[in-house]
Amino acid sequence: MSKDNLLDKLKRIKLHFEEIGRQITDSEIIADMKKFVALNKEYRELEPIVEASAEYENILGNIESTKEILTTEKDVEMLELAKSELDKLMSELPVIEDKIKLLLIPSDPQDSKNAILEIRAGTGGDEASIFAGDLFRMYLRYTEKRGWKMEITSHSDGVIGGFKEIIMKVSGQGVYGILKYESGVHRVQRVPQTETMGRIHTSAATVAVLPEADEFDVELNMNDIRKDVFCSSGPGGQSVNTTYSAIRLTHIPTGTVVQCQDEKSQIKNYEKALNELRTRIYDIEYQKHLNEIAGKRKTMVSTGDRSAKIRTYNYPQSRVTDHRINYTMYNLPAFIGGDIQECLDLLQVAENAEQLKESET
Repeated sequence: MSKDNLLDKLKRIKLHFEEIGRQITDSEIIADMKKFVALNKEYRELEPIVEASAEYENILGNIESTKEILTTEKDVEMLELAKSELDKLMSELPVIEDKIKLLLIPSDPQDSKNAILEIRAGTGGDEASIFAGDLFRMYLRYTEKRGWKMEITSHSDGVIGGFKEIIMKVSGQGVYGILKYESGVHRVQRVPQTETMGRIHTSAATVAVLPEADEFDVELNMNDIRKDVFCSSGPGGQSVNTTYSAIRLTHIPTGTVVQCQDEKSQIKNYEKALNELRTRIYDIEYQKHLNEIAGKRKTMVSTGDRSAKIRTYNYPQSRVTDHRINYTMYNLPAFIGGDIQECLDLLQVAENAEQLKESET
């Protein structure tokens, strides 16, 4: 993209940004909550681009004025200062241009949302359930480091530990945009607790990360939902198995079923279940969008294929390998202990590079 084209595009964005700024103070817009929320979201997304644009124009202006000094100034000391300033400005120019190009990449509107995180034991029997438990603790520690909040919606315990399945909601700033790279099959290679001969086994667990839908994304017709109430099962205190607090919701048109039993309150379980149901229905349409992306891209970074093997955890070698970006580290205890940010950052860089290449072609 040429400098003139970039400046023209930034000018149009600034005008649109200013127009949105006027709209969100309009009383009619404020009265339309759905539109007001959408415009505020767009305003916040455009703000970094407008700020970077101002910085870019300032650098260009300073370059022009510095060049003018070099053509008119006679003082040797002033000329040296101007040359030094021009070198500094010219080195800053490509940096701000690259920053703007990345900001201009259309972001997934779901990235700012909270996420529903699911972990399910795959092949490997009891060892797969234990590994699912390890992954749960990895994400728990990571969310704690990020200052996010994790709430378990439902879980099914493994026979000798871990989970056959565990579903949770993760809340915080930009959660889905960061955790979405974790969707896929995670494979572990180690000697299981049940192995007496010391042989290494391979087991797997599947992770799915869904953007949480809010009430503006999906309008549910309550007549389409069947509600069942039952006793909670599993550990949890005196109220478990004695009070009808667990909730199961079935969305009749799609056949989608969700349940929540982690709260002692039936009302709280109902709210959690309804929120998850809304997310799952929303995800049906969102998956179509992800599959379209997957069809255009060669890499498996942030696509709709949740059956792809994305990462291997090799305990004998203390090695973690992410197969999408050929990332390998030899400190598995730290990684499984929640130090996964470096890998997530590299996945983000890989996706940005791919999107930038797409936008230039």
